Amino acid sequence: MAAVEASCVCGAVRLQVASAPAVVTECNCELCRRYGALWAYYSPKDVEKPTGVTDRFLRGRKRLEFHRCKTCGCVTHWMAIDKEYNRMGVNARLLPPEVLARARVELCDGASWRD
Repeated sequence: MAAVEASCVCGAVRLQVASAPAVVTECNCELCRRYGALWAYYSPKDVEKPTGVTDRFLRGRKRLEFHRCKTCGCVTHWMAIDKEYNRMGVNARLLPPEVLARARVELCDGASWRD
């Protein structure tokens, strides 16, 4: 499948992923629930370095950095602080609607985890 681009509402931050996600995750943890994000998971090698300027937010044990567009505030992605961790999340709600519509949504009970 061909590469797909995700972008924030103002277009300042863009991420190109290697392929459309077959599955996206809806997490009910305190943070993801408030962000309203659906996460598509990729190896960082399969995501081109985001364009644009982001602010980052580290929470709890500070293992993940959540990025948002510095201009419009859309949450764009998260990355692990440990760069050896081979997974990152891209906010699938920033993908074209027709791409997101083809993905199956899985629920994740992140609310039961301790941070």
